[in-house]
Amino acid sequence: MTIKVLGSGCSNCKKLYENVQVACKELQLDATVLYVTDYMEIANAGLLRTPGLMIDGKIASYGRVPNSEEVKKLIVANQ
Repeated sequence: MTIKVLGSGCSNCKKLYENVQVACKELQLDATVLYVTDYMEIANAGLLRTPGLMIDGKIASYGRVPNSEEVKKLIVANQ
């Protein structure tokens, strides 16, 4: 599983990245978690608002910071 946090590097994006790491650890999930700040890659992903969360190439959340419990639900729903 590949999980991407997409954003400009702002505090909200960093918080989402932390929440994803916590969620993966609590789920004991061996996932690749990437933090993408490249604007072209974000645009090519079809993301209009950051921070964004992509799970295996699908946009799971954007424009807000889901907490680690919400992230866990999104991960499970996209497995």
